[in-house]
Amino acid sequence: MTETDTIQSGGNGKKSLVPYFVLMHFGFLMYAFYSVLGKIATKTEFMSARFILLYAAVFLIIFIYAVLWQQVLKVIQLSVASSNKSMTIVWGIFFGRIFFGEAIKLNMIIGAVIIFVGILILNGDTNE
Repeated sequence: MTETDTIQSGGNGKKSLVPYFVLMHFGFLMYAFYSVLGKIATKTEFMSARFILLYAAVFLIIFIYAVLWQQVLKVIQLSVASSNKSMTIVWGIFFGRIFFGEAIKLNMIIGAVIIFVGILILNGDTNE
């Protein structure tokens, strides 16, 4: 097992990092979603009730993401966590397609594959 897979848990053996990676990626999903709300807000009347509600939701999402990020950084190395953050690009492509009907082009798929491979490489070699 690598350091990425486990951490010390109070001397009682090792604790899995999997829940922290899941939490981290849930945070990235939320972080990517705020741009969806922002784009929807641009199509509403400035300072209308809907506009204000959408931007309030954006700030709430960013706040929750910031709290999750800080919790993740307590147990996952910054270099590993930061490299995983590029997944927000993949979520952005997905959300663009689902919510706005944007086309997913071949270069986007290739970019997403490169992101996945890069994350796997960086997460697989964290022994120190």
